[in-house]
Amino acid sequence: MAAFSLRLPEDLESRLDEEARREGVARSEIARAAIAEFLAQKERQRYLAAFVAEARAAYADPKIRKDALALAEEAVPLDNEGLRVAERGAQYGDGPVPTRRRKRR
Repeated sequence: MAAFSLRLPEDLESRLDEEARREGVARSEIARAAIAEFLAQKERQRYLAAFVAEARAAYADPKIRKDALALAEEAVPLDNEGLRVAERGAQYGDGPVPTRRRKRR
């Protein structure tokens, strides 16, 4: 496993120490989990941005395009939240946490 050092502002270091103490794990474990979650989020954002861009290019008819974009853009926050909840549950061994769902139009 590779190692690297990182400088943190004092307030962030204090928060990291407190979280590690609460969880009963090493600070490096918290940092690894945070970095992994951040990278997964960035990958999802890139994937969904490419999905929306492809939808924009694929639908030439303005009416179809408008409807398809509205559906895609409405689904993005719900998909992100669903993935985040599922990943967090898998990471900590918890089941999915119920969330309030928006009504579709």
